[in-house]
Amino acid sequence: MQFKVLVADPIAAEGIAFLEKYLQVDVRTGIAPEELPGVIAPYDALVVRSETKVTAPVLESSEKLQVVARAGVGVDNIDVETATKRGVLVVNAPLGNTVAAAEHAMALMLGLARRVPQADASVRLGEWKRSRFMGIELNHKTLGIVGLGKVGLEVARRARSFGMRLVAYDPYISAAAAEAVGALLVSLDDLLREADVITVHVPLTSGNRNLIGKREIALTKPGTLLINVARGGIVDEAAVAEALETGHLGGAGFDVFTEEPIKDDNPLRGVPSTVLTPHLGASTREAQVKVALEVAEQVVDVLNGRPARGAVNAPALAPDVLAELGPFLELADRLGRLHTQLQQKPLGLLEVTYAGENISKDTRPLRRALIRGLLEPISTERVSVVNAELLAEQRGLQLTESKGIAPEGYTNSIRLSGPEGTIEGSVIGEELRIIGYDNYPVDFTPSGHFLFCPHVDQPGVIGSVATLLGQANINISAAMSGRLAPRGETMLVLTLDEPATDEVCERIKAEVKGLRSLMRAHL
Repeated sequence: MQFKVLVADPIAAEGIAFLEKYLQVDVRTGIAPEELPGVIAPYDALVVRSETKVTAPVLESSEKLQVVARAGVGVDNIDVETATKRGVLVVNAPLGNTVAAAEHAMALMLGLARRVPQADASVRLGEWKRSRFMGIELNHKTLGIVGLGKVGLEVARRARSFGMRLVAYDPYISAAAAEAVGALLVSLDDLLREADVITVHVPLTSGNRNLIGKREIALTKPGTLLINVARGGIVDEAAVAEALETGHLGGAGFDVFTEEPIKDDNPLRGVPSTVLTPHLGASTREAQVKVALEVAEQVVDVLNGRPARGAVNAPALAPDVLAELGPFLELADRLGRLHTQLQQKPLGLLEVTYAGENISKDTRPLRRALIRGLLEPISTERVSVVNAELLAEQRGLQLTESKGIAPEGYTNSIRLSGPEGTIEGSVIGEELRIIGYDNYPVDFTPSGHFLFCPHVDQPGVIGSVATLLGQANINISAAMSGRLAPRGETMLVLTLDEPATDEVCERIKAEVKGLRSLMRAHL
C-alpha cells in the first residue's frame, strides 16, 4: 500500500516532486482550521509551513498519521506535546535557512553602512543630495559576532571577505573553533567596546532576553552599527531607539522584533538610521527549495522506517519503561541544564555515572535526556531526545558512561563530571534532589531561580547576601549551605522566587566580603 501525504501549505515545487517519486501526494492549501481535523484521517504524513496550525484536535483525528513535517525551523504552530503522546514524529528543516539568514545580516550591514534605503527614498523624491548620504567602508572595521552557531559562522566567513577584523562572544564554543573562522573569542563587554559593527546570532532564552540593553549599548563606541536577524527580544528595542535618537548608535538593522507583525508603537519605527525588514531571513528562493527538499526527504525516510535527522520529538516511551525511568529522565535533563548554566564553558568531554538498580539497565534514554539538558540552554535549534546525539556530535560534546555506587545514604544517583566540576542528583521517592556540587555536600530541589554563592565560611556572609536580595524585593524561598570545614570553603545555594538581576549580583559581589564568585541558574 502506498503512503499518502497531505501538503497543507505552499512549499517549493522541488519538494513536491521529490515526494511524488515515492508517495501519493495531495496538495490542498488554505484548508480552514476547523476543517482540517475532518480532512487528515486518511493521511500518513502532513507537511506544513507556518500558516497551518497542527492542533491537538488535528492530531487526534487520525490513527494513521506518522509524521508532521515543518518546512522551516520553528514548530510553534505544531502541538508537539500532543504529537509526542500520540507517537507522531515532528520534523523540521534546521539547516536550509542558514545561508539565507547570514546573507540577510550582510545585506542589513551594507544597507546601514552605505545608507542605501535612505538614499533610494531621496532619489525617488526627485532629490540628488549626495552629501547627505556619506557612508562608511566595512574594510578594516571590527565586526562583533554575538553567537558562533551555524548562522554566526557563515556571517564570519562572509565578513572576512570584506576585510573585516572579527571578534566573537560565545561562552559555549572553544577559542580554537573561533580561530578556525578567523575570529578572536572575547567577553561580551570587550566585544561591545571593540566592535564597529555588532551582529546577533543567539537563540532567545530566558538568559538571553535583552542580552543587549541600555547598559551594553553604553559600552559601545559612538557610531556603532547594530544588526539583529536572530530573534526578537534578544536586543532591547527601546534602548536601541533611544541610542539612535541621541546619535550614540550610528544605525540599526532589524529583521526580527519582540512582537510580530511589528506594532504601530514600536519605538524603532520612528527613529532615523534604521533598516527594518519583515522577518525575511529565510525568504530566498534557494532557502525555500532547501527546506522543502529537507523535509520531503525526512518524510520519505520516516514512512520507510528510517531515522529523521531533523526530528524535534520522539514517540513516547513504553508505559512500563516510562514508569520506571520517568523521574530519572527528568533528573538527567535538569542535571544537564544546571551544568551548562553554571559552568559557562565549552562542552567537551564529560563523564556520567549511574548508580541504582532501576537506572543501570538501559541508560540510553537517560543519556539522551542528559544531552538534551546540556544543549537546550545554548542551542539555536530545538533539542529533543531524538536529535540530541546528532547535535552533541556536531558541537564536539563527548559523553562517556559508567556504572557506580550511590553515595552513602542514597539508593540511586546520577553524577555528571567534567574538567570544571561535578554535579550529582538523586530521586527520593518521586522527588528530585541535587545532592552534590563539586566537593560540597548540598541538598536542594532542582526547580526555580537559583543563586550559587561559593565563599569562605565566616559570620555575616549569608546575612549580607539575604539583606541585599531583600532590599531588591527578591524573595528567598529556600536556602541551604554546605561546607567542607568550619570556617572553610562553603557553598550557599539560594532558591529565589524572582531572578537576581545583573545589578543586584554586581552589588552583592561588591559589598559581601569572602565571596569567591556568584552564579545564576534557572530550571
